[in-house]
Amino acid sequence: MHAFDSVKSALRVLEESVALNCEEETTKSCIQYLEAVPWDDSEEEEIVKVASRLGPIAMPIVARISPVDLTATRNVFLSALRFATSSPGGEGSGLPFGDELRTSAQEQIEYMLGEDEETPLVTADDEVRSVARAGLAQIFSSFQTIISCSLSETTETEALHIVSDLVWMCNVLPKMDMMKDFVVRWTEASIVEIIEDNRFESIVWGLKVKVIEVTVKVLEAVGYGTVILQPTLRVQLLRTWLPYIRKLKPILDAKAEQDPSFGHRMDEDLCQNIEGAIVSLILALPSNDQGEILAGWMSGEQVKFPDLSEAFEVWCYRTKSAKRRLVEGGLDRVGNGNGRIETTEMRDMTMIP
Repeated sequence: MHAFDSVKSALRVLEESVALNCEEETTKSCIQYLEAVPWDDSEEEEIVKVASRLGPIAMPIVARISPVDLTATRNVFLSALRFATSSPGGEGSGLPFGDELRTSAQEQIEYMLGEDEETPLVTADDEVRSVARAGLAQIFSSFQTIISCSLSETTETEALHIVSDLVWMCNVLPKMDMMKDFVVRWTEASIVEIIEDNRFESIVWGLKVKVIEVTVKVLEAVGYGTVILQPTLRVQLLRTWLPYIRKLKPILDAKAEQDPSFGHRMDEDLCQNIEGAIVSLILALPSNDQGEILAGWMSGEQVKFPDLSEAFEVWCYRTKSAKRRLVEGGLDRVGNGNGRIETTEMRDMTMIP
């Protein structure tokens, strides 16, 4: 083994040794060397190719890259998930590289959630889902606590870090079929009430834009059917966030016009995403709720953003044709006052003595 000066040379000797049926000690030395030394990426690829050609004799070499069992995968995933969702002020925060470790853990979790055969088995595990919910609750609690205080430059930076964690959760939870947990929390939280407080009227613009970015992910999840909510919650989501979005954008635009160095704006892509999600969300609501939201939109000063004209046109068409379509389809129904629905024919039958 002392004669080997690289992975490449040991691989060459191994292949020749097997091909020429050399002494067992030579082959064994090659395998021991390759199994113990570090590999770079290119060497690893070459080792995999050689091992596949040599068969069982080379299996000890590739032990470090062989698939692990489901239990090991689950345990590693749980540990990474706990660390990735831990409070920045909690475990690991005293280390100079604590934030880097959390970021690395978050990146690796996203990678581990890539589509393969084992991912559904891991994400369906009750403990994994419980840890994910606990982590989500921890992040939400930290965010609401910090924005409930008087934000300084330091605490705004901390709040932005937590918002980054929320964005990360928005990327991870759909892969675990858990985005509904996030959406319900965001819908029921009093975030708008807090950030509209007079204390924050002319500060923390960067934080406000980041909050809108998180809100868009929630609107998209509900508007495009990834998350199924009752109509009342969907209406609540729109009534909470649509007025705030309409109010914030012109303020940001005005500040950017006054000060070219002002770097906090809702860019074109973000605005398009907002419009698309809200239009889709409105059109899936009951007609009366659609009409109420659209009436509020048209009565406001900021009709240009978001542009809901598409939703308005569809609502007008549906309203105009609704009765005709129901009658032609034999589905003309009326409520009987007791919460029941009956067809016109059924109602007429009850009037016959």
